[in-house]
Amino acid sequence: METNQLIKKLLLPHNRGIVIAFSVASIMAIFTGVYFFNSIETVRNKQRTLTNIQPVISTVNALGRLEPKGEVIKISASSNAGSGSKIAQMLVEEGQQVKMGQTIAILDNRDKLQANLAEVQRQVTVAKSRLAQVKAGAKQGEISARKATISRLQAELSGEINRQQAEIARLQAQLSGDATVQQATINRLEAELNGQKDSQQATVARIQAEERNALNEVQRYEALFKDGAISQQELQRRRLTAETSTQQLAESQATQRRSFATLLQQVNEAKANRNKTIAILQQQINESKANHKKIIATLQQQINEAKGEFRKTLEVRPIDVANAKAEVDSAIATVKRLQAELDLVYIRAPKTSQILRVQTRPGETVSNQGIVELGQTNQMYAVAEIYESDIGKIRVGQTATITSFTGVFDGQLQGTVERIGLKIAKKDILDSDPTTATDARVIEVKIRLDKKASQKVTNFTNLQVNVEINI
Repeated sequence: METNQLIKKLLLPHNRGIVIAFSVASIMAIFTGVYFFNSIETVRNKQRTLTNIQPVISTVNALGRLEPKGEVIKISASSNAGSGSKIAQMLVEEGQQVKMGQTIAILDNRDKLQANLAEVQRQVTVAKSRLAQVKAGAKQGEISARKATISRLQAELSGEINRQQAEIARLQAQLSGDATVQQATINRLEAELNGQKDSQQATVARIQAEERNALNEVQRYEALFKDGAISQQELQRRRLTAETSTQQLAESQATQRRSFATLLQQVNEAKANRNKTIAILQQQINESKANHKKIIATLQQQINEAKGEFRKTLEVRPIDVANAKAEVDSAIATVKRLQAELDLVYIRAPKTSQILRVQTRPGETVSNQGIVELGQTNQMYAVAEIYESDIGKIRVGQTATITSFTGVFDGQLQGTVERIGLKIAKKDILDSDPTTATDARVIEVKIRLDKKASQKVTNFTNLQVNVEINI
């Protein structure tokens, strides 16, 4: 509502001049701005035109050299092959293609190392045989001998036991027999003693009875003599008879005592003989038993010792096995060492490549120059020395053209930047232009040649070329 009122006020007759003046001023300002903008754009277009007219640099030129893939390698004898190694045989010639692992040359200490290796290999065989022998234990003959010894001793022990038992049984039987005989003799003598005693006692009793009877008769006859019934002679006869009876009784008693004493002595002697015989035989039995135990103990000890020796023969001690195995391992290690030394005698190609130069001939000592130089010439590279001021323009994958200054090969070679060096150094390739700075700082850039180009320059390692890299 306020805007409409303002417009209505401006459209009043007394305000129309002001509105016209404002409109003219606005139109003039717009035309001025358009003119100024067009002037600035015209200047810019002129500047662009001038810029486009300046020359554009699309390549980087540099000197370079040709080399095989992986650079040129110098093959020499290993320091472990011995100082002052000489070449015995050279098996390749310059320009020959060799495969990886192919023998290039043989050193002159091969025969000596082969002989040493053969000797140590025999030592390995001996050590292995010794190890097998230790693991197997004793020889079968020795085991059989040990078993035979044990069997012999056991048989001897068994025989000795039987013999001793028989001897003891014999002595015990003899003891029993002698004891029986002696006891029978004693029994006989005791029976005879008892019979004699009874007989003597009966005789004494009879004589005593006769003596008593005779004494009684004497008393009776004395009484009769006093009465005068009998004569003095009859009385004396009776008295003589009584004295005779008394004498006979004394003699009979003496005979009885003497016979009893004799028989008793014989009984005692028989008993003593029996005891002595029993003692002697018992002593012999005891000695036989003691000797039997001693012999058995000795034989049993010998059997135990023989069994111990047998177990010792059968035993395979871990320490013996370990020592024998250590000898085998030591011999095998020596074989490996000598085999490694022998392998160093054969100089082999580290990769499939071409022999570029033979540095040492048969009979010559290997020098610092090595034996041969080789390279993988089936793939050639151009190594360009790019000034440090231009290295920022180089990228991996850029194409390059390689030409020869001297016309060694015709036309141009094509390649691709494969690797940019990481080190800045002085130039190795000198330009024929004397005004060229020889102390310029450069970076090596490797350019992989295509297959056709590689085949064309296979034999031109280290050839100086010109390299043009398209940036």
